[in-house]
Amino acid sequence: MFTATTPDELPGMDTILSISGLEFMQAMQRGEIARPPISALLNYSLDTVEQGKVAFRGTPEFSHANPMGGVHGGWYGTLLDSCMACAVMTEVPEGSVYTTLEYKVNLTRAIPLGTEIIATGVTDHTGRTTGVAHGEIRGAADGKIYATGSTTCLIMQMRRD
Repeated sequence: MFTATTPDELPGMDTILSISGLEFMQAMQRGEIARPPISALLNYSLDTVEQGKVAFRGTPEFSHANPMGGVHGGWYGTLLDSCMACAVMTEVPEGSVYTTLEYKVNLTRAIPLGTEIIATGVTDHTGRTTGVAHGEIRGAADGKIYATGSTTCLIMQMRRD
C-alpha cells in the first residue's frame, strides 16, 4: 500500500465518483489507491474492509505523545474518526461522497506507547443523506478496550458535469 506524498497522488473526484464506496475502500486496501498521508504520519494502516465495517491497525509512537508522555487524545480521535467514517464509506453508492458531521470519543484507558491497536468502525444506519457508525480501539494482543466513539456522516450525491 503506498502513501500519497503529493496532492497529485490522491485519487481525483472522477475516480471517487465512478465506483461505490466499498469498491473505493477495497482498492485502497489492495494498494491501487494511495492511502491518505495522515495515516503514515500517525502510523496506522487499513486492515479490514467489509460492507459496513472497516478496521485500522496502528501503533502510537513517541511522536504521538502529549507533553506528559502519554498518547495524545488526537491520536485516538483520528483513528476512531477514520474507522467509523470509512465504515460509512463502504455503504456510500457510486456517484456519492461523505464527510464527517460530528464524532464523539470516550477514552477508557491510556494506550501505552508502542502498543499495537485495532480501531474498528461499524455502521448502525446508512440512509440517503446520513450515515451513523460506532467504533472502538482495542489492544491487538490482549483485546483491552482503550476508547469508544460514535459518528454521524453526511452523504452527498455529487453531480457529474
